Parts: sequence; structure tokens; C-alpha cells
Amino acid sequence: MTRLILLDMAIRMLAIGQLLLIMIVIGLGRAPHAIRVAIALLLTGIASYLAAATPLFRPLDAPLWLIVRFSAQMTPWLLWTFAHLLFERPIDRRAAFCSAAALVGCAISYLIAARWAPGAEFWGTQFWIALIQHGISLVLILQAIMIAFLERGDDLIEKRRRLRFGFVVLVGSIAFIVLVLEMLSGFRYSGLGIALGQSIAILIATTAVAVAFLQSDPELLFDPAEPAPEPKLSPSEHVLKRKLDAAIAGAVHREPGLSIGGLAERLGTPEHRLRSLINQRLGYRNFSAFLNHHRIAEAKALLADPAHVDLPILTIAMDLGYGSLAPFNRAFRQETGEAPSKFRRGAIMDN
Repeated sequence: MTRLILLDMAIRMLAIGQLLLIMIVIGLGRAPHAIRVAIALLLTGIASYLAAATPLFRPLDAPLWLIVRFSAQMTPWLLWTFAHLLFERPIDRRAAFCSAAALVGCAISYLIAARWAPGAEFWGTQFWIALIQHGISLVLILQAIMIAFLERGDDLIEKRRRLRFGFVVLVGSIAFIVLVLEMLSGFRYSGLGIALGQSIAILIATTAVAVAFLQSDPELLFDPAEPAPEPKLSPSEHVLKRKLDAAIAGAVHREPGLSIGGLAERLGTPEHRLRSLINQRLGYRNFSAFLNHHRIAEAKALLADPAHVDLPILTIAMDLGYGSLAPFNRAFRQETGEAPSKFRRGAIMDN
């Protein structure tokens, strides 16, 4: 038994070392500051779980160890936040605050119950606190995985698309399985066999991520800068660009829910060639940026036109393919640096 405990501990230390190496590689890279902080916190949370779940340290209740356990419990929230930043999805601040507050509340409630509730009553209280905490965590993990599935087609760089998708889905899937196993065990220690299986699974996952980074550019996981377009087009790219320009002139970009796969099918070209043209030749970081550029250009023309001064901004947004006003406002601010209403006011008054 002692040998198995030491083996489990050694595997966890190996995985923690790999997480630290990944953190250093990304931290020294050129990724945006927010993403570097987010992934550092996420990997810290995973490392904290590896340390907190080992049978060797389970009896410890020192203040520093409580911080490690709390960091492990926040891992699903950190994964949820990281997925939003990685796939450039706007974070719902209310949802982020409420979910974080709920997880913190569960951690504090657990400490209070452990200190003040007597034996049998404590275990009943612990069960319900853990059930709430695990339920919230499962929802956050599932949403992170869902974001990866929904946004996997937007990226224009094939390697980066696979790496981003695989990273979030792999981490999310392992976290989901771990939480479900803990729920099935009644939130009690489920034995050395389960703990050893968890540590081996996480070591395999960290090894896979580390190998993926070594075999490709670590910057592929992120978007540190705007890709530099290459001006010279091959004959086939020139023909494809003419088809793309004709489709844009025909207002194909106005269609709601347009995907790069659907556009490639219309143009009669393989999807990977269209991705390469838009990213490497035209210089757009993803398909959404390409669509927004053309949509916002039309929006600016309409907003600056005195003949359309009374046309509601919502109508403009819907006509350009946005499902609601919020994504249009975000795209417009990102493209111009100001709100549509402010842009219209300035453009009309200047004329």
C-alpha cells in the first residue's frame, strides 16, 4: 500500500512539473496579458487539485493547505473564464460573479460546518455543500466545452484551431469525469485505486499538451498579434479572391449564421484554402473578424448617411446579419472604438 501511495505521489509530482513547464513557456511568450494570467491560474488550479487529492496529504488542515484546496475547487470557474478569453467570447460579468461567489460561499460554508457542526450533522451538511459546489462546477465545465465546440470553426489557422479545441475539451473532460466520480462516491475518499487512476489520466493529459507544444509553435494556442498578410497571390488564390470579392459584393456576409464552411461550399473551394486566403493573405485573425470588417463598413456608411438618420440601429444590426444588438455593438466598438450611436451623431453633425 505504501508503495502505491508513493507511486501516486510521484506521478502527481511529474504532472505538476509538466504544468509548471507549460506555464513558464506560455508566460514567457507573446500572448495577451489577460490570457497569460488566466492560463497561469488555470494550471495552478489543476496542480492544486493534484496535490490536494493525494492520499498522503488528505489529513492536512494547515492554513496554506486550505488555500491549495480552495484553488483546486475554483478550477472549473478558471476553465470557464479561460475558454471565453481563448475563443474571444464576451464574459457575462453577472454570471462570472455569481458562479465565483457561489463557489467561494461553498468553500466558506464547508469550513464553518467542519468547525461548528457535530459529527453526523457535519457529514450531512458536507454532502449538500459538496453537491451544490459540484453541480455549479459541472455546469461551468460543460459550458466551457460547449464554447470550444461552437467556436472551433471560426479560427482560420488549422493547427491553432485543433490545439485550442483539444486543450479545452481535454481539460474539461477530465475535470468532468473527476467530479462525477466524486459525486458517485458520496464525496468521500474513494480509495487509492481511483486516486491513482486520476493521477495517471492527468499525467497523460499534461504530457499530450506538452508534446503538442513541443511539436508546434506555443504561440499557436493564442493570437498575440494581427497576422501579417502576404501581398503576392498565387494564380489559384487570385481566382479564389475574385470569387470571394464577388460574393461580398452580393452581400453574402449579411447572412445570419454564415460559417466559413458554408461560404467555402458556395465558392466551390476546399475550406482549408479559404481559411488560408483569409488569414495568411488578407490578414484576418479569424472568420468573425473578416465578417465584422465588411459588416461594420456597411454599418458606418448607413450611420453616416443623412438619408438614413432615422433608421433604428437595431434594424441596421439585424439587416447586416447580427442576431441581436449586443454583438453588433461589441463588433462596432472593436472596429471603430466608439458606440454606433456616438459614431452616427459625430458623422451627421460633421456633414
